[in-house]
Amino acid sequence: MGPAWFSRRAVLLHLTALVVVPGCLALGWWQLHRALSGNTLSWAYTVEWPFFACYGVYTWWRVLHEQPTKLPLVASDTATDGPSTDEPHRHEEEEDEDEELAAYNRYLAQLNAEDAKRLR
Repeated sequence: MGPAWFSRRAVLLHLTALVVVPGCLALGWWQLHRALSGNTLSWAYTVEWPFFACYGVYTWWRVLHEQPTKLPLVASDTATDGPSTDEPHRHEEEEDEDEELAAYNRYLAQLNAEDAKRLR
């Protein structure tokens, strides 16, 4: 057990699992008693709640052991004078989408400026 088991995130995850898993098992036990007393629909829930508890344990384990991914840093277009050599050539279709996106962003900036003037 390393420090990852006692980080703030891990402790919150442990506490969540300690509430959710026994809660699901208790609900399954309750549904079993309802099913035995004649409620036929409760038989489905008798199986469902323990499944949710098992899924909670699985999720707890996976989230606890996942490795955080680091997003690559992306250089802005203004920082370089030309296209980078790492970037593959763009198709004409992608360039059209970029022009549409730029036009939409200009429109949103204009709306924002108008709202700022109106609120003053």
